[in-house]
Amino acid sequence: MHVRERFLRYVAFDTQSNPKSGFHPSTEKQKKLGEILVEELAAMGVSQVSMDQYGYVYAAIPPSKGLENEPVIGWIAHMDTAPDCSGANVKPRVVENYDGGEIFLNDGIVMSPSEFPHLLDYVGNDLIVTDGTTLLGADDKAGVAEIMTAAELLLAEDGPEHGAIRIAFTPDEEIGEGTDYFDIDGFGADFAYTVDGGALGEIEYECFNAAGALVTVKGVNIHTGDAKNKMKNASLIAMEFLSMLPPVERPEHTEGYEGFYHLHSMEGNVERAEMEFLIRDHDSSAFQKRKEIMERIAVFLNETHGADTVDLAIKDSYYNMKEKIEPHMEIVERAERAMLAEGVIPKIQPIRGGTDGARLSHEGLLCPNLSAGGHNSMAALSISRYNPWRLWCGFCFDW
Repeated sequence: MHVRERFLRYVAFDTQSNPKSGFHPSTEKQKKLGEILVEELAAMGVSQVSMDQYGYVYAAIPPSKGLENEPVIGWIAHMDTAPDCSGANVKPRVVENYDGGEIFLNDGIVMSPSEFPHLLDYVGNDLIVTDGTTLLGADDKAGVAEIMTAAELLLAEDGPEHGAIRIAFTPDEEIGEGTDYFDIDGFGADFAYTVDGGALGEIEYECFNAAGALVTVKGVNIHTGDAKNKMKNASLIAMEFLSMLPPVERPEHTEGYEGFYHLHSMEGNVERAEMEFLIRDHDSSAFQKRKEIMERIAVFLNETHGADTVDLAIKDSYYNMKEKIEPHMEIVERAERAMLAEGVIPKIQPIRGGTDGARLSHEGLLCPNLSAGGHNSMAALSISRYNPWRLWCGFCFDW
């Protein structure tokens, strides 16, 4: 089955994760795609295929004769899509031989090179886009489709010789829980790659240090006619908290290695208000400082408005994998050589986000990230003139 065909099949599954469910996986519907992947892997002849109670799909490809002592390499992609936008009833469309013009998704949404200049990098290629009302799911069903197609190639009668391969498809990556129940020992890889990046050629082994912060403000609601010196408006105090964070340090004003505070959601009234923040920074000391700044703001507001007015809860999500991978750069160099062998120019850059590989690297399984071909995260997937499945096979042959 061609990688495009697989991708179009997989995006039909609604696999949206839910950060508030409290279950693992956070949504049972993720297992429906997992079941299909198990069936396809078994039909290919992949061994040790299973899906556990938490929705993790595992599989193994034995080494070719004579390559039993080569490193065992893992391929990892996640099945879920982000909770921020619907992943149901996806209506993908293939834009064949893109000509560099505007792409009309629906009556109200247009993708234009003036707004998305990287579109011009794909003139002459086929693109896959949504109708503009849902996620496409390229993050990370593109990676799933590429790994599945690579597995099929390895198992073909005329397939290339290879060392042992381990495959894993994870749930709940988008909500930061993709490795909570990952069985590293059972997986059995010496190192791995997540296939969860963007443009073809990207290799990433640096990511943010990440934390989430919940700011809860308790107010006092009094009739407005008697409010003087009595009312304490929780929503206004929440806005005061926000105003004390530097406006230039928001995602929309940062790039590269620059960190940020991101107000992800908020709700409130006079009696109670809540704000959820994402805290991000590549530098560990700057990351710690950002958390301390939020703590100082909470202390100040409690001194100003009364004890226990503002509650701040900060929880770390993942850490920069750079410190773990840099002593073992041969893993990154292996991917570089494989890309060059396929005519792809490697581009090493930091991730302005995170992957399952970040947590796995800190838990003992070194795991840089490779491109999957997605762009805009909510818009399009490029089907390059290069065959993606050849790329993902390539790095495992570089011994």
